[in-house]
Amino acid sequence: MTGGSAAPFRWLVLAVFVLSTTINMLDRATLAALAPAIAAEFRLSHEQYGWITAAFNLPYAVCAPFAGLLIDALGLNRAISMAVALWSCAGIGTGLTRGLGGLVGCRAVLGVAEAAGIPAAGKAIHQYLRPEERALGNGVNQAGVSLGMMLAPLLATAIAVRSGWRPAFLVTGALGLAWIPVWNWTARRSGSVAAPKQHPGADAAMLRDPRLWAFVAANALSMMGYFLWFNFTQLFLVEVHHLTLRQAAGFAWIPPVFAAAGGFAGGWLSLRLALRGMPAPSARFRVCLASSVLALATAAIPAAGTPALATAGISLSIFAVAAFSVNMYTLPLDVFGAAPAAFAVSILVASYGAISALIGPVCGAMIDRFGYSPVIVSVSITPLAASAVLWITRSTR
Repeated sequence: MTGGSAAPFRWLVLAVFVLSTTINMLDRATLAALAPAIAAEFRLSHEQYGWITAAFNLPYAVCAPFAGLLIDALGLNRAISMAVALWSCAGIGTGLTRGLGGLVGCRAVLGVAEAAGIPAAGKAIHQYLRPEERALGNGVNQAGVSLGMMLAPLLATAIAVRSGWRPAFLVTGALGLAWIPVWNWTARRSGSVAAPKQHPGADAAMLRDPRLWAFVAANALSMMGYFLWFNFTQLFLVEVHHLTLRQAAGFAWIPPVFAAAGGFAGGWLSLRLALRGMPAPSARFRVCLASSVLALATAAIPAAGTPALATAGISLSIFAVAAFSVNMYTLPLDVFGAAPAAFAVSILVASYGAISALIGPVCGAMIDRFGYSPVIVSVSITPLAASAVLWITRSTR
């Protein structure tokens, strides 16, 4: 079958692939889930914790474009198998480390390997789904992201309470190694997917297209709230609402459920608009704009007086960001076509890694000095700024 064809089991094949996204996020989110325990052991300030997140995000940003090129060159199956093996070993290494230097090194290797995860998902979505289904496919992938984020506080905390934080990384790493033969068996059973042929110079031409750089800027702005809640939710609940690690885990799994719902809602809404005759890029923009307006409610979270209200606010915030994100990551597929799909998505992945590496220490320093409120209010308006970038540059018209 060819990319986007009506393969009978294409959604089932995609679901198996998306398990790699779940494992990717589980490996990545375990650090955030156990941040209070790790910060206490190593006596970390928020700014120092921000630098540890940067140790992941900077290699993630630098390597993402090369990962996209590698996926387009080697093919989906071979490239994702290599990436999952490497990031699983990095996760296991984290559990074996005994010092801060080893922890930072393992996070850096994890960033290198996981840079391939989202571009590979973009490639799989483009190969297996029809054009009008791709935002919904990204919604399914967002559900995989959310499932990993949801499982991390529950699984990691349960293991940490019994055995300490290090064994949690051993378990998540082993899950990745187990996924590799499952995916390769599924891909063989589903039949061959003919990857689109890359035209010489296609990547260079795309890099010269101003629409790509508008997407890069918009994605970086829209994902600031995602970075905050991915890395600081557990710390926020423990420090602001004075919960224990186990109590915080009882709330921290809820926002990822809303992230999954936001991904599906954003994908479904753009699909409905496209089926009514609206051009796909315009449909994506409409949903991005609506999501950015909804994200303004994030500014009210510092006023929440209870952990339950704070969790509700975080859930609404990440719902809006996820609805925006699934459409943002589909726009390059709409605009640039099949051949450079992984590379196009990888550029957006790099923009997320770069902005995360930049704002991680900055957010940590602001929290150390002024508390969480200024950071939360700031990220409430960045999705609207992202929509403005898309509108002003006319990138979706």
